Amino acid sequence: MRTAERTQSGADGSRHRDLVRDASLVWVASGIVGVSFGAIAVTGGLPVWGPVVMSLTVYAGSAQFSAVGVLLAGGGPLAAAATGLLLNTRTAAFGLAVADVLGPGRLTRLAGAHLVTDETVAFALAQADPARRRAAFWVSGIGLFAVWNLGVLAGALAGDALGDTARYGLDAAFPAVLVALVLPTLRADARIRRCAVPGAALALALTPAVPAGVPVLVALAGLALYGRKEVRA
Repeated sequence: MRTAERTQSGADGSRHRDLVRDASLVWVASGIVGVSFGAIAVTGGLPVWGPVVMSLTVYAGSAQFSAVGVLLAGGGPLAAAATGLLLNTRTAAFGLAVADVLGPGRLTRLAGAHLVTDETVAFALAQADPARRRAAFWVSGIGLFAVWNLGVLAGALAGDALGDTARYGLDAAFPAVLVALVLPTLRADARIRRCAVPGAALALALTPAVPAGVPVLVALAGLALYGRKEVRA
């Protein structure tokens, strides 16, 4: 019995190590972009505590960039909050996608809802079985939350020392990681490809004409094709 328990424990530990290794790419990208966000917010005129508190309580990546952009452009707090809320509505759909992954209990679901992001959902849904999906969500989510906030704090403290963060090409970090995460699922599931391709095409077409974050919302229109069966000649 003890041998079996040790074997199972060892297998679980190995699986978790694999998840940590895979999620570390997302964490690195998150930390880099977090540094950029903290530096941009502080060099734009916000106090150091501003981006730090926002990241801990709102934790919304692109929505945070947009909200800070509105504030730095002279918009009021209400306009900034409305912008962030609009761009973050996509997490409602993401939350439905991982509702059965979070686990039982209100506190667990509440904590899990705070960790729902593009990256944690993509990482969880890329796993093969329910137990691994749950582990992947929590491993990636907790690590991502910690690294993002540490990055924001570092960027806010560094401030002007980093110079113009746009010259580093940090905006490409997250898209590259997300593509790597979703490719295995796209290869394996034809129904998801049928949704993703038109959704991505629509988002790309609208990107030059609409504010940042809106194309992601529009891409959700591809979900309308998910339940449809392919018509064979």
